[in-house]
Amino acid sequence: MLSIGDHTNGGRRDFLKIGALGLGGLSLPWLFEAQAHAGATPGGVHDKSVIFLFMHGGPSQIETFDPKMTAPEGIRSTTGATKTSLPGVTFGGTFTKLARHADKFAIVRSYQAGDANHDIKPVVHRTTLNANLGSIYARVAGNNHPLTGMATNAALFPRAVDSSAQPAQASFGNFLATGLVGAAYAPFVPGGSSEFQNNMRLKLALDRLQDRRALLAGLDRVRRQIDTSGTMQAMDKFQEQSFRVILGKAADALDLSKEDPKTVARYDTAPLVSPSSINKKWNNHKFYVDNARTLGKLLLLARRLCEAGCGFVTVTTNFVWDMHADVNNAPPRDGMPFVGGPFDHAVSTFIEDVEARGLGDRILLVATGEMGRTPRVNKGGGRDHWGDLTPLLLYGGGLRMGQVIGQSSRDGGRPASEPYTIRHLTSTIMHTLFDVGKVRLLRGIPDDVSRIITEGEPIKELFS
Repeated sequence: MLSIGDHTNGGRRDFLKIGALGLGGLSLPWLFEAQAHAGATPGGVHDKSVIFLFMHGGPSQIETFDPKMTAPEGIRSTTGATKTSLPGVTFGGTFTKLARHADKFAIVRSYQAGDANHDIKPVVHRTTLNANLGSIYARVAGNNHPLTGMATNAALFPRAVDSSAQPAQASFGNFLATGLVGAAYAPFVPGGSSEFQNNMRLKLALDRLQDRRALLAGLDRVRRQIDTSGTMQAMDKFQEQSFRVILGKAADALDLSKEDPKTVARYDTAPLVSPSSINKKWNNHKFYVDNARTLGKLLLLARRLCEAGCGFVTVTTNFVWDMHADVNNAPPRDGMPFVGGPFDHAVSTFIEDVEARGLGDRILLVATGEMGRTPRVNKGGGRDHWGDLTPLLLYGGGLRMGQVIGQSSRDGGRPASEPYTIRHLTSTIMHTLFDVGKVRLLRGIPDDVSRIITEGEPIKELFS
């Protein structure tokens, strides 16, 4: 990671931290896009973006989108239910704002992650070559947008918008993993330090960042310093992308002060949850606080990155959706107000904002976790690990919205209709981002990457 900041007067303030990811030139489709401005035929990359909001910890399907209020106590939602804008459809009682927008997104009630393990599937999974889904996208689309310099694959953690937040959690998997795709296609990570990367720090006063010549001179000095240590060869492919982000239009996208203050205030989820209201008896209380303080602004930053040319953005606020009712985690009755409440507000505001900006067909939001929760609460009122049913929300992307897809069993534990899996979800994302027919014809794309994009069946109701 390249870090640029103010190290004067004995202090240190980080201005911008740039994730280490490769450049290697423009890949074929972006070259085709650049040529398209001169009348050539574009490649197989759609002018669309995906924001993957990862609900880390495994959200309860019953307290979110399938409350089962006719089921016995101990199964039905512990937070009650709320009517939605879709006739006969209810959500968990915490999701009052999302309920009003149910006609604008799709819920899949028959999606199953497949196992009950704490990891980071489907963002990184064996079906994605053990690589972040965004790395697969960048392998085909190239690492930078040709007009803005924006990285096409990014990952946002709480420190991207709040430097005092906990560092990104790596205990259950590496969100920046590139697997068989290759390290050159790792996500770009704006903001604070990450557990996943080492840092390279450039000492440069903040006022000199206003002078781009001085910035370039400073970067040249760093280049010479690294060269003497014998590591410049490894950094070459990362450096140019860092330059593009710093010096191009992409830099503005990273700065929330460039956004209308009223919009920033609308997204802000911090006022919804007072830190003092979260009982410190749960060891994860710091993650709950970070979730409330950062989730809304992370989604706003993700929208800005997409507008600047980023094609895939992973967003997570660390491990907050685990709800065992134990020493670490609150039960859903207590946890949903300070976990689900910010989610309800942030996603609703995102939908309103994207709709108002006319971006509903260009940005696909996917929200899910690595698993669901047991249909019956445990003796402490919590819900334990469950892989047979997992909440899934999708909004936008030009897909068919305003529907509930599939049905669950009476106890909310298993699909009662055709089950959808990680492979279906991955295919849905790839069909949104690519013209799969054209991708099949592209040269220079590894066969295993091409297969992930072109093979498999998407969730059919979203495309009918």
